[in-house]
Amino acid sequence: MIRILLADDHEMVRIGVSAYLQAQPDMEVVAEAVNGQEAVDLALEHRPDIILMDMVMPILNGAEATREIIQKWPTAKVMVVTSFIDDDKVYPALEAGAISYLLKTSKASHIADSIRKTLSGNAVLEPEVTNKMMMRMRQGSGHALHEDLTDREREVLLLMAEGKTNQEIADTLYIALKTAKTHVSNILSKLEVNDRTQAVIYAYEHKLVSTKK
Repeated sequence: MIRILLADDHEMVRIGVSAYLQAQPDMEVVAEAVNGQEAVDLALEHRPDIILMDMVMPILNGAEATREIIQKWPTAKVMVVTSFIDDDKVYPALEAGAISYLLKTSKASHIADSIRKTLSGNAVLEPEVTNKMMMRMRQGSGHALHEDLTDREREVLLLMAEGKTNQEIADTLYIALKTAKTHVSNILSKLEVNDRTQAVIYAYEHKLVSTKK
């Protein structure tokens, strides 16, 4: 059962999202927060599998709450679900440690599927977010870090961009799971990023993968 903390200051949003998620056979909303500080407190109290975080809330905003949670609980998985796609919301949230970033206009089924992917450590980003990060990250840097990647590591990076888990990467490339994990670790190190989300953003920004479906 995926245990979820829902943080949003709008009661009707909490009621609607909570009702849908509770109806999923593999999900349970264990707590609801009405502001950023409460999100921090409840996250540390309940240690949920996934934290759904709004960006605009009283006391602490979503990015501030995310940062505090990650500082105190580094393995927490935060997934932003918000109405805002502005630069001053997107960048702080991802820099604070959020794994995924979705809009509230997303279909409920998409949010549920994204929760499952985020739990597995796979980033789910709105196309607008990917485009923003493509234009911003590493601007002005003349060092093409991806040139240090081996051919195999490039293959693994492409599969990461498709949202595949380590096991799925291993199955696709007919390699051991341990080998897949090693490739992912090497990719993060060579690209000088902290997680898979940032690695995928780097790949899009440097046109290592296509944005066309």
